[in-house]
Amino acid sequence: MSDVRKELMKPRPIFNPNGNDDPAKRGILYGDTTNIFNLNVIKYEWAPKMYRAMMANFWIPETVDLTQDVQDYKELTDDERQAYDEILSFLVFLDSIQTTNIPNIAAYVKAPEITIDLSIHAYQEAIHSQSYGYTIESVVPPEKREEVYYWWRKDPILFERNKYIADIYQKFLEEPTMENYGEVLIGNYLLEGLYFYNGFMFFYNLASRNLMQGTADIIRYINRDEFTHVILFEHFLKDLTDENFKKYLPKDKVYEMFKIAVDQEQRFSKKVIGNNILGMNEKSIEDYTYYIANDRLKRLGLEPIFPDRPNPYEHLERIADVGGEGNVKANFFEATVTSYNQASAVEGWDEI
Repeated sequence: MSDVRKELMKPRPIFNPNGNDDPAKRGILYGDTTNIFNLNVIKYEWAPKMYRAMMANFWIPETVDLTQDVQDYKELTDDERQAYDEILSFLVFLDSIQTTNIPNIAAYVKAPEITIDLSIHAYQEAIHSQSYGYTIESVVPPEKREEVYYWWRKDPILFERNKYIADIYQKFLEEPTMENYGEVLIGNYLLEGLYFYNGFMFFYNLASRNLMQGTADIIRYINRDEFTHVILFEHFLKDLTDENFKKYLPKDKVYEMFKIAVDQEQRFSKKVIGNNILGMNEKSIEDYTYYIANDRLKRLGLEPIFPDRPNPYEHLERIADVGGEGNVKANFFEATVTSYNQASAVEGWDEI
Protein backbone atom coordinates (compact mmCIF):
# COMPACT_ATOMS: atom_id res chain seq x y z
CA MET A 1 0.00 0.00 0.00
CA SER A 2 1.43 3.38 -0.97
CA ASP A 3 1.99 5.95 1.72
CA VAL A 4 0.62 9.38 0.81
CA ARG A 5 3.53 10.93 2.67
CA LYS A 6 5.94 9.42 0.15
CA GLU A 7 4.26 11.07 -2.82
CA LEU A 8 6.60 13.73 -4.14
CA MET A 9 5.38 17.30 -4.35
CA LYS A 10 5.44 19.04 -7.70
CA PRO A 11 6.74 22.60 -7.94
CA ARG A 12 4.47 25.10 -9.64
CA PRO A 13 5.13 25.57 -13.36
CA ILE A 14 7.01 28.65 -14.50
CA PHE A 15 4.59 29.30 -17.36
CA ASN A 16 0.96 28.32 -16.90
CA PRO A 17 -1.16 30.06 -19.55
CA ASN A 18 -4.26 27.96 -18.84
CA GLY A 19 -4.19 28.61 -15.09
CA ASN A 20 -7.15 29.83 -13.07
CA ASP A 21 -6.53 32.88 -10.86
CA ASP A 22 -9.85 32.66 -9.03
CA PRO A 23 -8.92 33.05 -5.30
CA ALA A 24 -11.60 30.56 -4.35
CA LYS A 25 -9.74 27.87 -6.28
CA ARG A 26 -6.30 28.34 -4.73
CA GLY A 27 -4.56 27.34 -1.54
CA ILE A 28 -1.00 27.72 -0.34
CA LEU A 29 0.04 24.38 -1.79
CA TYR A 30 -2.78 23.64 -4.19
CA GLY A 31 -4.39 25.38 -7.13
CA ASP A 32 -3.53 26.16 -10.71
CA THR A 33 -2.79 29.88 -10.92
CA THR A 34 -1.15 31.54 -13.90
CA ASN A 35 1.66 32.76 -11.59
CA ILE A 36 0.93 36.37 -12.53
CA PHE A 37 1.45 38.71 -9.59
CA ASN A 38 -1.98 40.29 -9.83
CA LEU A 39 -2.14 41.56 -6.28
CA ASN A 40 -5.67 42.87 -6.80
CA VAL A 41 -6.86 39.26 -6.93
CA ILE A 42 -5.74 37.58 -3.72
CA LYS A 43 -6.93 35.04 -1.20
CA TYR A 44 -4.59 35.72 1.72
CA GLU A 45 -5.26 39.25 2.93
CA TRP A 46 -2.24 39.26 5.23
CA ALA A 47 0.23 38.64 2.39
CA PRO A 48 0.23 42.10 0.72
CA LYS A 49 0.42 43.72 4.16
CA MET A 50 3.51 41.66 4.89
CA TYR A 51 4.96 42.66 1.53
CA ARG A 52 4.54 46.36 2.24
CA ALA A 53 6.00 45.98 5.74
CA MET A 54 9.03 44.08 4.48
CA MET A 55 9.65 46.47 1.60
CA ALA A 56 9.45 49.46 3.94
CA ASN A 57 12.52 48.18 5.74
CA PHE A 58 14.95 48.47 2.86
CA TRP A 59 18.48 49.08 4.11
CA ILE A 60 22.10 48.32 3.31
CA PRO A 61 24.80 47.61 5.92
CA GLU A 62 27.37 50.04 4.53
CA THR A 63 25.30 52.95 5.81
CA VAL A 64 26.32 51.96 9.35
CA ASP A 65 29.65 53.37 10.51
CA LEU A 66 31.72 50.70 12.28
CA THR A 67 34.80 52.85 12.83
CA GLN A 68 34.33 53.08 16.59
CA ASP A 69 33.60 49.36 16.79
CA VAL A 70 37.12 48.65 15.56
CA GLN A 71 38.48 50.41 18.62
CA ASP A 72 35.83 48.98 20.94
CA TYR A 73 36.70 45.47 19.78
CA LYS A 74 40.20 45.94 21.19
CA GLU A 75 38.71 47.02 24.52
CA LEU A 76 36.48 43.98 24.93
CA THR A 77 37.46 41.34 27.44
CA ASP A 78 38.82 38.09 26.02
CA ASP A 79 35.49 36.39 26.77
CA GLU A 80 33.48 39.17 25.11
CA ARG A 81 35.69 39.12 22.05
CA GLN A 82 35.40 35.33 21.79
CA ALA A 83 31.61 35.50 22.10
CA TYR A 84 31.45 38.29 19.51
CA ASP A 85 33.40 36.20 17.00
CA GLU A 86 31.57 32.93 17.58
CA ILE A 87 28.10 34.45 17.48
CA LEU A 88 28.91 36.21 14.19
CA SER A 89 30.17 32.89 12.80
CA PHE A 90 26.91 31.21 13.75
CA LEU A 91 24.74 33.98 12.31
CA VAL A 92 26.53 34.26 8.98
CA PHE A 93 26.24 30.51 8.45
CA LEU A 94 22.52 30.28 9.15
CA ASP A 95 21.50 33.29 7.09
CA SER A 96 23.62 31.98 4.24
CA ILE A 97 21.62 28.75 4.10
CA GLN A 98 18.40 30.73 4.57
CA THR A 99 19.19 32.71 1.44
CA THR A 100 19.58 29.42 -0.44
CA ASN A 101 16.61 27.60 1.07
CA ILE A 102 13.75 30.11 1.00
CA PRO A 103 13.40 29.73 -2.81
CA ASN A 104 13.05 25.96 -2.25
CA ILE A 105 10.05 26.66 0.00
CA ALA A 106 8.60 29.18 -2.44
CA ALA A 107 8.85 26.83 -5.42
CA TYR A 108 5.85 24.84 -4.19
CA VAL A 109 3.63 27.75 -3.15
CA LYS A 110 0.63 28.22 -5.46
CA ALA A 111 -0.56 31.59 -4.14
CA PRO A 112 1.33 34.41 -5.91
CA GLU A 113 0.65 36.87 -3.09
CA ILE A 114 2.66 34.61 -0.74
CA THR A 115 5.35 33.81 -3.31
CA ILE A 116 6.21 37.49 -3.61
CA ASP A 117 6.60 37.72 0.19
CA LEU A 118 9.01 34.80 0.13
CA SER A 119 11.01 36.51 -2.60
CA ILE A 120 11.53 39.54 -0.35
CA HIS A 121 12.33 37.17 2.52
CA ALA A 122 15.14 35.56 0.50
CA TYR A 123 16.45 38.96 -0.55
CA GLN A 124 16.57 40.13 3.06
CA GLU A 125 18.47 37.00 4.09
CA ALA A 126 21.08 37.86 1.47
CA ILE A 127 21.35 41.35 2.98
CA HIS A 128 21.78 39.80 6.43
CA SER A 129 24.57 37.54 5.19
CA GLN A 130 26.26 40.51 3.58
CA SER A 131 25.83 42.47 6.82
CA TYR A 132 27.57 39.85 8.92
CA GLY A 133 30.35 39.69 6.35
CA TYR A 134 30.62 43.49 6.35
CA THR A 135 30.88 43.45 10.15
CA ILE A 136 33.54 40.73 10.18
CA GLU A 137 35.59 42.43 7.45
CA SER A 138 35.32 45.83 9.14
CA VAL A 139 35.84 44.93 12.80
CA VAL A 140 37.67 41.62 13.14
CA PRO A 141 41.45 41.77 12.51
CA PRO A 142 42.45 40.37 9.09
CA GLU A 143 44.36 37.44 10.53
CA LYS A 144 41.23 36.20 12.36
CA ARG A 145 38.56 36.64 9.70
CA GLU A 146 38.89 33.27 8.01
CA GLU A 147 38.73 31.59 11.40
CA VAL A 148 35.50 33.44 12.27
CA TYR A 149 33.79 32.49 9.01
CA TYR A 150 34.61 28.80 9.52
CA TRP A 151 34.45 28.43 13.29
CA TRP A 152 31.69 25.84 12.85
CA ARG A 153 34.18 23.41 11.35
CA LYS A 154 36.12 23.04 14.59
CA ASP A 155 33.44 23.73 17.22
CA PRO A 156 31.37 20.55 17.76
CA ILE A 157 28.40 22.33 19.39
CA LEU A 158 28.21 24.93 16.64
CA PHE A 159 28.68 22.27 13.96
CA GLU A 160 25.89 20.13 15.42
CA ARG A 161 23.27 22.89 15.42
CA ASN A 162 24.22 24.14 11.97
CA LYS A 163 24.09 20.59 10.64
CA TYR A 164 20.68 19.96 12.24
CA ILE A 165 18.98 22.72 10.27
CA ALA A 166 21.00 22.12 7.09
CA ASP A 167 20.08 18.42 7.12
CA ILE A 168 16.37 19.22 7.40
CA TYR A 169 16.62 21.53 4.42
CA GLN A 170 18.70 19.05 2.42
CA LYS A 171 16.34 16.15 3.14
CA PHE A 172 13.46 18.02 1.56
CA LEU A 173 15.58 19.01 -1.43
CA GLU A 174 16.40 15.35 -2.06
CA GLU A 175 12.93 13.99 -1.24
CA PRO A 176 10.26 16.71 -1.57
CA THR A 177 7.41 15.06 0.32
CA MET A 178 4.70 16.90 2.23
CA GLU A 179 6.07 15.53 5.50
CA ASN A 180 9.57 16.80 4.75
CA TYR A 181 8.11 20.13 3.64
CA GLY A 182 6.41 20.47 7.02
CA GLU A 183 9.71 19.87 8.81
CA VAL A 184 11.37 22.52 6.66
CA LEU A 185 8.69 25.03 7.62
CA ILE A 186 9.11 24.35 11.34
CA GLY A 187 12.90 24.36 10.99
CA ASN A 188 12.66 27.72 9.26
CA TYR A 189 10.33 29.05 11.98
CA LEU A 190 12.72 27.91 14.71
CA LEU A 191 15.69 29.46 12.95
CA GLU A 192 13.91 32.79 12.49
CA GLY A 193 12.13 32.82 15.83
CA LEU A 194 14.44 31.12 18.33
CA TYR A 195 17.99 30.48 17.15
CA PHE A 196 19.14 34.08 16.78
CA TYR A 197 17.85 35.71 19.91
CA ASN A 198 20.39 35.07 22.66
CA GLY A 199 22.98 36.24 20.14
CA PHE A 200 21.00 39.40 19.44
CA MET A 201 20.77 40.09 23.18
CA PHE A 202 24.53 39.75 23.50
CA PHE A 203 25.06 42.59 21.02
CA TYR A 204 22.38 44.75 22.66
CA ASN A 205 23.99 44.10 26.02
CA LEU A 206 27.32 45.41 24.74
CA ALA A 207 25.63 48.47 23.24
CA SER A 208 23.86 49.23 26.53
CA ARG A 209 27.35 49.56 27.98
CA ASN A 210 28.43 51.86 25.12
CA LEU A 211 30.37 49.15 23.31
CA MET A 212 30.06 47.97 19.69
CA GLN A 213 27.17 50.32 18.99
CA GLY A 214 27.57 50.13 15.22
CA THR A 215 27.33 46.34 15.30
CA ALA A 216 24.23 46.61 17.47
CA ASP A 217 22.62 48.99 14.98
CA ILE A 218 23.13 46.43 12.21
CA ILE A 219 21.64 43.77 14.48
CA ARG A 220 18.63 46.01 15.07
CA TYR A 221 18.01 46.23 11.34
CA ILE A 222 18.29 42.46 11.04
CA ASN A 223 16.16 41.91 14.14
CA ARG A 224 13.32 43.96 12.67
CA ASP A 225 13.46 41.92 9.46
CA GLU A 226 13.33 38.73 11.50
CA PHE A 227 10.15 39.90 13.25
CA THR A 228 8.39 40.06 9.90
CA HIS A 229 9.74 36.65 8.89
CA VAL A 230 8.39 35.12 12.08
CA ILE A 231 4.95 36.62 11.43
CA LEU A 232 5.06 35.52 7.80
CA PHE A 233 5.55 31.89 8.79
CA GLU A 234 3.03 32.11 11.61
CA HIS A 235 0.39 33.02 9.03
CA PHE A 236 1.78 30.48 6.57
CA LEU A 237 1.65 27.59 9.06
CA LYS A 238 -1.75 28.54 10.48
CA ASP A 239 -3.33 28.72 7.02
CA LEU A 240 -1.71 25.43 6.03
CA THR A 241 -3.23 23.83 9.12
CA ASP A 242 -6.62 25.12 8.05
CA GLU A 243 -6.00 23.55 4.65
CA ASN A 244 -5.63 20.01 5.97
CA PHE A 245 -1.85 20.04 6.29
CA LYS A 246 -1.91 18.95 9.92
CA LYS A 247 -1.63 15.24 9.08
CA TYR A 248 1.77 15.88 7.50
CA LEU A 249 3.17 17.56 10.59
CA PRO A 250 1.82 15.98 13.77
CA LYS A 251 1.95 17.98 16.98
CA ASP A 252 4.42 15.59 18.62
CA LYS A 253 6.86 16.22 15.75
CA VAL A 254 6.61 19.99 16.25
CA TYR A 255 7.27 19.59 19.97
CA GLU A 256 10.20 17.27 19.28
CA MET A 257 11.80 19.84 16.98
CA PHE A 258 11.22 22.63 19.49
CA LYS A 259 12.88 20.58 22.25
CA ILE A 260 15.94 19.95 20.08
CA ALA A 261 16.17 23.63 19.12
CA VAL A 262 15.85 24.82 22.73
CA ASP A 263 18.56 22.41 23.86
CA GLN A 264 20.89 23.51 21.06
CA GLU A 265 20.26 27.21 21.66
CA GLN A 266 20.93 26.88 25.40
CA ARG A 267 24.06 24.76 25.02
CA PHE A 268 25.60 27.02 22.41
CA SER A 269 24.73 30.26 24.22
CA LYS A 270 25.96 28.96 27.56
CA LYS A 271 29.22 27.96 25.92
CA VAL A 272 29.93 31.27 24.19
CA ILE A 273 28.38 33.61 26.78
CA GLY A 274 28.15 31.56 29.97
CA ASN A 275 28.75 33.45 33.20
CA ASN A 276 31.65 35.50 31.84
CA ILE A 277 29.77 38.41 30.23
CA LEU A 278 28.62 41.33 32.39
CA GLY A 279 24.83 41.52 32.32
CA MET A 280 24.26 37.96 31.09
CA ASN A 281 24.64 34.51 32.62
CA GLU A 282 23.60 30.91 32.17
CA LYS A 283 20.41 31.42 34.19
CA SER A 284 19.29 34.35 32.05
CA ILE A 285 20.10 32.38 28.88
CA GLU A 286 18.01 29.47 30.09
CA ASP A 287 15.11 31.70 31.12
CA TYR A 288 15.13 33.66 27.90
CA THR A 289 15.24 30.58 25.69
CA TYR A 290 12.26 29.05 27.50
CA TYR A 291 10.42 32.36 27.34
CA ILE A 292 10.96 32.72 23.59
CA ALA A 293 10.13 29.06 22.84
CA ASN A 294 6.84 29.17 24.75
CA ASP A 295 5.92 32.40 23.01
CA ARG A 296 6.60 30.89 19.57
CA LEU A 297 4.50 27.83 20.37
CA LYS A 298 1.59 30.00 21.48
CA ARG A 299 1.86 31.99 18.25
CA LEU A 300 1.22 28.74 16.39
CA GLY A 301 -1.80 27.97 18.56
CA LEU A 302 0.02 25.27 20.53
CA GLU A 303 0.30 24.81 24.28
CA PRO A 304 3.67 25.86 25.73
CA ILE A 305 5.67 22.92 27.05
CA PHE A 306 8.70 24.61 28.61
CA PRO A 307 9.10 26.00 32.14
CA ASP A 308 7.25 29.29 32.54
CA ARG A 309 10.01 31.85 32.91
CA PRO A 310 9.94 35.65 32.82
CA ASN A 311 11.83 37.59 30.16
CA PRO A 312 15.19 38.50 31.74
CA TYR A 313 16.13 40.75 28.80
CA GLU A 314 13.06 42.96 28.65
CA HIS A 315 15.27 46.01 29.09
CA LEU A 316 17.41 44.94 26.13
CA GLU A 317 14.38 44.18 23.96
CA ARG A 318 13.16 47.71 24.57
CA ILE A 319 16.45 48.90 23.08
CA ALA A 320 15.79 46.76 20.03
CA ASP A 321 12.22 48.00 19.55
CA VAL A 322 13.02 51.24 17.76
CA GLY A 323 10.42 53.42 16.17
CA GLY A 324 9.05 55.66 18.91
CA GLU A 325 5.89 53.66 19.68
CA GLY A 326 7.32 52.06 22.79
CA ASN A 327 6.60 48.50 21.75
CA VAL A 328 6.89 47.92 18.05
CA LYS A 329 7.31 44.22 18.66
CA ALA A 330 3.81 43.94 20.08
CA ASN A 331 2.39 45.39 16.88
CA PHE A 332 4.35 42.91 14.80
CA PHE A 333 2.57 40.02 16.45
CA GLU A 334 -0.94 41.30 15.87
CA ALA A 335 -3.05 39.52 13.29
CA THR A 336 -2.15 42.30 10.89
CA VAL A 337 0.96 44.38 10.70
CA THR A 338 -0.03 47.78 12.07
CA SER A 339 3.28 49.49 12.68
CA TYR A 340 6.54 49.45 10.85
CA ASN A 341 9.11 52.18 10.50
CA GLN A 342 11.70 52.46 7.79
CA ALA A 343 15.24 51.53 8.67
CA SER A 344 16.34 55.06 7.92
CA ALA A 345 14.55 56.13 11.08
CA VAL A 346 16.87 54.14 13.33
CA GLU A 347 18.78 56.47 15.60
CA GLY A 348 22.04 55.94 17.40
CA TRP A 349 22.53 54.71 20.93
CA ASP A 350 23.07 58.10 22.56
CA GLU A 351 19.77 57.83 24.46
CA ILE A 352 20.97 54.79 26.45
